[in-house]
Amino acid sequence: METVYLGAGCFWCVEAIFQNLKGVISVSSGYMGGHIKNPAYREVCNGTTGHAEVIEVIFDSAIIDFDKILEVFWASHDPTTLNRQGADTGTQYRSVIFYTTELQKNKAEASKSDMAIQIWSNPIVTEITSASVYYKAEAYHQNYFNNNENQSYCAIVINPKLKKFRERYAHLIL
Repeated sequence: METVYLGAGCFWCVEAIFQNLKGVISVSSGYMGGHIKNPAYREVCNGTTGHAEVIEVIFDSAIIDFDKILEVFWASHDPTTLNRQGADTGTQYRSVIFYTTELQKNKAEASKSDMAIQIWSNPIVTEITSASVYYKAEAYHQNYFNNNENQSYCAIVINPKLKKFRERYAHLIL
């Protein structure tokens, strides 16, 4: 088993995507990268804690390798917008990979370079940094999309992302 922490805007969106991948054992939403211990959602949302909204992805690398995790990460958000994903703005929504091994770091850096050349016309601003303390978000943030599919944010923002993901990565879906 391996663990990586990914920030790609609102954690509700990326949690919903990564929960669908074969080989992903668990996904939880939380916070990382800031200077406040035990932050609460309200504190993180105000942008003063330094934390990013992230997902903790625990995966079986014998089923899905880290390269595929990265491929889905790059495809699930716009890594060229600094501190912004769609209407969500602030450092808490930054694009970031918090790696847990040197191999992850090296693969993330290589993948970032490849993506910059292959896909994106603007520079990629994704941070790649060593994982620090992970703070799991409040219970109501966990499994958010599945528990709130009819909520307007889920219908308007998450559903289209999931549809695109399911079409492109049908071969990786549970």
